[in-house]
Amino acid sequence: MQRRNVLKALGLTATAAIAATPAFAQGAAAPPSTSLSSWPAPQLATGGRLGHCRVGNGPVVCVVLHEWLGDHVNWEPVLPYLDPARHTLVFMDLRGYGWSRGVSGSYTLDEAVADVLRTADELAIGRFHLIGHSMSGLVAQKIPLQASGRVQSVTLFSPVPPTGFRADEAALKALNAVIDEDDAAARAITARTSSRYGTGWLHRKLAIARGAGTVEAMRGYLAMFTTSAITGDTHALAAPLHVVTGALDILFYRGEPLRNAFALAYPRVTFETIDDAGHYSMLETPVRVASIIEKQVAATG
Repeated sequence: MQRRNVLKALGLTATAAIAATPAFAQGAAAPPSTSLSSWPAPQLATGGRLGHCRVGNGPVVCVVLHEWLGDHVNWEPVLPYLDPARHTLVFMDLRGYGWSRGVSGSYTLDEAVADVLRTADELAIGRFHLIGHSMSGLVAQKIPLQASGRVQSVTLFSPVPPTGFRADEAALKALNAVIDEDDAAARAITARTSSRYGTGWLHRKLAIARGAGTVEAMRGYLAMFTTSAITGDTHALAAPLHVVTGALDILFYRGEPLRNAFALAYPRVTFETIDDAGHYSMLETPVRVASIIEKQVAATG
């Protein structure tokens, strides 16, 4: 019973009925994850540089990272609501995802941090604001601790806390099933949005998930965010850190343990809740997400 309660809290139990889910994981070809019309001149990964796309040409630079069940496509709905004259947003896909889908690796936290900083170097990005989502929230926490002078602010949406996403054997088995089985992925997605949306939403989010990352990358990053934690002198973080949670997310990503983990690690952290969103606020409430990003960036210049 206790194990089932843990799985339920993580949104991994088979309690939700899912109808007519597409069979992307059962051998059908995954749909392309990139809508080129939404992304001006995206660049595929080359050498040590991650695949990326610049949006806007403003003086304020933001580096934007993605989650485990999605690549840059998650951020498409936000694009119309950001000011391109004020901001330059550089959306980066980690190894094995999206524009970096052809690049393999060890998929460790250190590798991801190094990849983002190396890509910023190659793009001649000196100082920047950093935005992470879920899994990449862990990456975005470590980057300013390693390159403190470069990061002006950090904004995290539904992030993995600094303690990591600790999972026992049963939870890991359920999370691995998300990679292989559409029903398992559908249950996880549905739980993370409080079962409030219809079939059209679920099909769209599953399409994003199945088109985003390779199986190898998903397994690698699963190991990363379930075994890694942010260590060292976290109190030395100089950049303002803002954590945004969705009121309709699973408890792990919005409850007191998450807030306490951030508050203990980062004394200057601030919090905000989006009442009408679950785990995927950039898809669920894109106008609100854009306004939060612009507000946080403006507060620190």
